[in-house]
Amino acid sequence: MTVSIPDPCALQEGVLLRELHHRVAHGVAFAIDVVTATAVRVEGAEAKRALSDVVELLHGYSDVHRALAMPAGETLIHAAAYIRKLGLGMRRALLDRMDIQLAFATQSIALKPERCWYLGLIVHELVMHAARHACFDARAGQIRIKLTRTGALVNCVILDNGSRPAREASDRELRTATDIARALGGRIEQGFGAEFTSIVLSFPLTERERGANWSIATRQMRVPRRARAAAASDGAALRPRPSADALGGLLSPSHHTDAS
Repeated sequence: MTVSIPDPCALQEGVLLRELHHRVAHGVAFAIDVVTATAVRVEGAEAKRALSDVVELLHGYSDVHRALAMPAGETLIHAAAYIRKLGLGMRRALLDRMDIQLAFATQSIALKPERCWYLGLIVHELVMHAARHACFDARAGQIRIKLTRTGALVNCVILDNGSRPAREASDRELRTATDIARALGGRIEQGFGAEFTSIVLSFPLTERERGANWSIATRQMRVPRRARAAAASDGAALRPRPSADALGGLLSPSHHTDAS
């Protein structure tokens, strides 16, 4: 029998990361308590509203920080649920305040904890990059996260309806996301259009992940045909009209971009 001994360096790195996470989380929680107490004591409706906005902002960043915590254990994680939870935190922390809509189009994909964490770090970086640098002009800002699997390949697309100006100068900020993508065995590519920008992360599944996702796909295929038809009908009824959603067509399988 072969006994595998964990790498002491890796263990130490994990402990340090979790300790750093806890310290930041405690610091944010303390800041929330201080600002909340000040809001109670302060006089004037305008001051109270301003401090309440700060508390809400801090809660949003706290949500994002919790979502980006390094997961423990070996149980596979449903990446779609993880990404949606992260996205809700980003909405609360920043996007809603910038009047930028965040939407999701995700498939059920199971990933190993550490690799799902890597995915979350990249998605957070790319969404924040789009929010900071997208040139929406007079359009309502929209960012979409599309997570799909084709065979053993995962594709995550961050798509926004901002135009290209000012993007190229900020591409150096994507180096961290690019490095993390390499750790997943994948890569990041960009695509530009007149009124949209897309960033695509592609990476392969591991052998364990392939087996788990094959099982998920098999179970989904066993759903009664009538139930699938009813779900499709409901989805069609809820789907926004193309004229009201500038990004809807860009997320269709037939859409292609030129990678830079």
